Amino acid sequence: MIGVFDSGLGGLTVVREIRALLPKVDIVYLGDTARVPYGNKSDKLIEHYARESIQFLLEQGAKMIIVACNTVSAVALERVKKDYKVPILDVIEPTVRTAAGITRNKKIGAIGTLATIQSGRYSALLKAIDPKIRVYEKATPLLVPLAEEGFDQRPETVKIIRYYLRDLKNQRIDTLILGCTHYPLLTKAIGQAVGTRIKIISSAKSLADDFITNETNLKIVAKGKGALKLNFTDVPPDLGARISKFLGSADFDLKQVGLTEES
Repeated sequence: MIGVFDSGLGGLTVVREIRALLPKVDIVYLGDTARVPYGNKSDKLIEHYARESIQFLLEQGAKMIIVACNTVSAVALERVKKDYKVPILDVIEPTVRTAAGITRNKKIGAIGTLATIQSGRYSALLKAIDPKIRVYEKATPLLVPLAEEGFDQRPETVKIIRYYLRDLKNQRIDTLILGCTHYPLLTKAIGQAVGTRIKIISSAKSLADDFITNETNLKIVAKGKGALKLNFTDVPPDLGARISKFLGSADFDLKQVGLTEES
């Protein structure tokens, strides 16, 4: 069984991509909807939330963990994963490899939460692959609530995205990393803002594509029936409808769970 966690619903884009490639894999998901977003929290608090989430998923029987949260991956994962024996995967490294392999002019843009962008992790990993790559990063904090609320088709959303991406377009990037698993829901609006010349890289799809090429990963989760267990720290009245948009399906059960308060 794979354990997947995120600050809210965004990690469900990772679940959707993995299930499309591996429909028989069992997945237990934790969305910390009570405390979303993580991007405006301190590194210490983000690390605390990550440890809580990992512990919960291990107690549910997860044999490996996918951190479907760019913010956690960027600011806390290196400190956290050394304390656990199970494999812990993140969304940033496979996304970086995908982007580095696609860019032609070596100008890559990356958008994400404030914490993700301030960490500089995308830039550092891309330059480690190819020092000639130039990385232009932009914090886009309004996009998480827009995706969570299902505002992907609103004209206001396109205007906000155009405003955010104006500077990156002016740098003539040819590749744009969606450095948040919420952002794939906004792909259409982002595409309208950047045009067809710029290739858009989804961290959710990059992780799923990378996952199935690793034989070790597949052996750990090979035996399954396609079970999907969804857990959330808060269940507002419209959560089911919002989950359907992220999963592309209305066939699921969800459960509200409690985590300990911040230390």
